[in-house]
Amino acid sequence: MNATRTAGHSAPSVRIHIKTIDMSRPRAWLAAGVDDFRHATAVSLAYGMFWVGLSLAITAGAIVFDLWHWLLPLLAGFMFLGPLVAVGSYGISRALGNKCVPHLGDAFSSWRSHAGQLAMMGVMLMIFFLAWIRLATLLFALFFGFDAPGPVELYAMLLTTSQGLGMIAVGTVAGAVLAFGAFAISVVAIPTLMDQDLTFMEGIEASVRAVARNFRPMLLWAVILTACVVVGILTFYIGLAVILPILGHASWHAYEDLVRCEPVDKVS
Repeated sequence: MNATRTAGHSAPSVRIHIKTIDMSRPRAWLAAGVDDFRHATAVSLAYGMFWVGLSLAITAGAIVFDLWHWLLPLLAGFMFLGPLVAVGSYGISRALGNKCVPHLGDAFSSWRSHAGQLAMMGVMLMIFFLAWIRLATLLFALFFGFDAPGPVELYAMLLTTSQGLGMIAVGTVAGAVLAFGAFAISVVAIPTLMDQDLTFMEGIEASVRAVARNFRPMLLWAVILTACVVVGILTFYIGLAVILPILGHASWHAYEDLVRCEPVDKVS
């Protein structure tokens, strides 16, 4: 479904139509993601292990440099950057859909043809991520002051005191609102930008329209994504080696289910 723009014309070469889906589709996407993982196990697992290794390195760095108190906001911030992490899985699923044997090049180079627009989407998601980090910092200062206690003391306070539980509650609500905003602008924007020659704003518009038209199924999809990532993190990242590729494959099928791109005839 690749589309191109005619030189000298600013109008898009495709018209984006958003389809209406029912509540059963998110589970179907997840099943399709599992099926893609089964058909491309080696390359999908290698891609997932890359992110597991990076996550472990960041965690180890935070501990070594005595920045362990940043671990919780960083882990929660994964929800904001997850759509970018899944780009390689989109490439694998696209190769499978084209009846090709996927390889690591499909995973690690699939973004190159539209690198500029995908980079702009990355900037948008980074803004959400930085807003979350700033919010987490303010909440920590509000509830605990500016002096961080030791890790044991801090996590004990978080889980056993009204002060800590209050911070968790407020942070969860605020983080969920920010995370859903990031989800709404990116859930189909990034696969659309990989597959079509469009601007990142056109991708964001398509994504927001998809969420608005199918709010309940997309809310369910957001919950499924979040729950799966939390499970992966709770396994000390190991589970993410399988979970991340599956969710990426499933998200590609969500894009195919939600978005129909129709070529637009242009007059020179």
